[in-house]
Amino acid sequence: MSSSSSKELKRPLGFTGTIFRRALLESLTKLNPRLMVRNPVMFVVEAGSVITTALWFQALLGSGEAPAWFIGSVSGWLWLTVLFANFSEALAEGRGKAQADALRKARRDMPAKLLSEPKSRSPFTTVSSTILKKGDVFLAEAGDIVASDGEVLEGIASVDESAITGESAPVIRESGGDRSAVTGGTRVLSDWLIIRVTVEAGGGFLDRMIHMIEGAKRQKTPNEIALNILLSAFTIIFIGVCLSLLPFSLYSIEAAGQGSPVTVTVLIALLVCLIPTTIGGLLSAIGIAGMDRMIRHNVIATSGRAIEAAGDVDVLLLDKTGTITLGNRMATEFTPAPGISRERLADAAQLASLADETPEGRSIVILAKEKYGLRGRDVHDIHAHFVPFSAQTRMSGADIQPEGKNGSRIIRKGAADAIRMYVEETGGTFPGAIHQIVQEISRLGATPLVVVENQEVLGVIHLKDIVKGGIKARFAHLRKMGIKTVMITGDNKLTATAIAAEAGVDDFLAEAKPEDKLKLIREYQKGGRLVAMTGDGTNDAPALAQADVAVAMNTGTQSAREAANMVDLDSNPTKLLEIVEIGKQLLMTRGTLTTFSIANDVAKYFAIIPAAFTTTYPVLKILNVMNLASPESAILSAVIFNALIIVALIPLALKGVGYRAMSAAQLLRRHLLIYGVGGVIAPFIGIKLIDMLMGALKLV
Repeated sequence: MSSSSSKELKRPLGFTGTIFRRALLESLTKLNPRLMVRNPVMFVVEAGSVITTALWFQALLGSGEAPAWFIGSVSGWLWLTVLFANFSEALAEGRGKAQADALRKARRDMPAKLLSEPKSRSPFTTVSSTILKKGDVFLAEAGDIVASDGEVLEGIASVDESAITGESAPVIRESGGDRSAVTGGTRVLSDWLIIRVTVEAGGGFLDRMIHMIEGAKRQKTPNEIALNILLSAFTIIFIGVCLSLLPFSLYSIEAAGQGSPVTVTVLIALLVCLIPTTIGGLLSAIGIAGMDRMIRHNVIATSGRAIEAAGDVDVLLLDKTGTITLGNRMATEFTPAPGISRERLADAAQLASLADETPEGRSIVILAKEKYGLRGRDVHDIHAHFVPFSAQTRMSGADIQPEGKNGSRIIRKGAADAIRMYVEETGGTFPGAIHQIVQEISRLGATPLVVVENQEVLGVIHLKDIVKGGIKARFAHLRKMGIKTVMITGDNKLTATAIAAEAGVDDFLAEAKPEDKLKLIREYQKGGRLVAMTGDGTNDAPALAQADVAVAMNTGTQSAREAANMVDLDSNPTKLLEIVEIGKQLLMTRGTLTTFSIANDVAKYFAIIPAAFTTTYPVLKILNVMNLASPESAILSAVIFNALIIVALIPLALKGVGYRAMSAAQLLRRHLLIYGVGGVIAPFIGIKLIDMLMGALKLV
């Protein structure tokens, strides 16, 4: 797969002309009643459109209940109301379908080197990837496309996963451990891998991505189903109310001795304006757009339920390493022994670390260079023999014998107890002051490395697991939203306490084992809390399966990805914070537009009720607070506004309500003010403007 295609997958797709044209066409195909019935509110609007269309034809033949132009206008705007709702859903689906089309191009029939012996590279038979089944074993060599999702049984290789993640840097895949999962469609760049297929045909990662991206295949979430039931109940109530108005109108005329009965056209217009058509028309678009926002953050959710759960999460379990901290201990300070200068300590520490390629070793060299101006030296010029770190000695260092000069330097750096033993075995003494420095650094949650030269202890290197910049502020925002953050670490309690205090988490679990994580999640869930966590290893799978929102890293094991309900293609543990925000934004958007939809019914009462009944009860003219020109203009203005407001709110439904970190009570007050009060006021202004425009154009 080309890098250009991978970039296309990574880049958020805009609303191109192709997407708009496809959405317009699908707006018409979605008029099929078998499709419309899945949205009860809009199905009622479509049924009303059909009835008014029939009444319009009847009026054209000269036996209509009202003027043909009026019935035709109402009917036309009712059809537009349905089409606008369909368009919002089709437009939300359009971007996902464009992404799915790009993925289909990436997913193609590929050759696979099927092995007859599971752990032998030969012989193999070249077959089509489409016939591979779960349990088959195939070989992927340098230049080959991985034919199916699987787990590495043998080998180690560099793999280009840019087609999936958009990240050009290759990754290492090897048998065993947490980097054994491979994804179909990626390319092996070097060496070879023997891979066992872990999915059935059509069930690969790319296939699942396509199914999830395509909004048409989206299953309704529990909250969405519950809201649909509520909207359906409102619709049934208003149908009953409108059906009762016709006999009431007939009785009122007989009792008052004046007036004309309300027409079926007006009753249908009233029904459509009073039922929650705004949220009914945008509900599907909101859900699809929420999944699309997740995909644009390179997260694939296995269900919309997981995204909703992310919005309700109130406990986050976060691994310390790589999530809260950078993951690599960095040298931050040199603390010399009494009588030793910092420059001498820094010089010895740098010499002992020149051949140390670990992040810790590199940080020591950099700290000595930046803080004390010590340049890196050529190892050949100083005639150094480097001693690598070993688990047995827990030390590393350098033996330096300058050519033609006296005075060899034997430098070691390592754990305090290992250096103490080394010094005492060689006849030296370990200063009590150094012991105190080591204890103080340990109490701070950092790692002390002691440096010794020729039996003389020079001082201590302070290694610190650096907390990520800005992470404390993000945790403070989560706290405002009522979300508790819990750090999970294998460190001892002393180190965990220090890191937790610096990062600003609410709680921590130290010396954590897989069973401890699972136990903690269950305890929170028993208390009625919703828990989210990330993981990438086989040992994380039980906890991921238990968590309400479980985000697996794409680089993780197959068992972790199968246990989770989301997969992060970027394998970024901090992505969990964005996932929670996206979930909350989805729920907020749905709630605010529901509030707006119900609130804007108020103005429609003041428009349609006086227009329908003033001939019988002239006193109702006082309800015409908008001073609308005529009954026909009032009804048409309300119907037109009811249709146009759906179009006006499509961008908000697709983009989502602006997210701010604040408490639930603050959010409720803010949105009631904006979308509740705004939903009452906006229709009065909109309906009056439409009435004035029709009057100016002499349309009524």
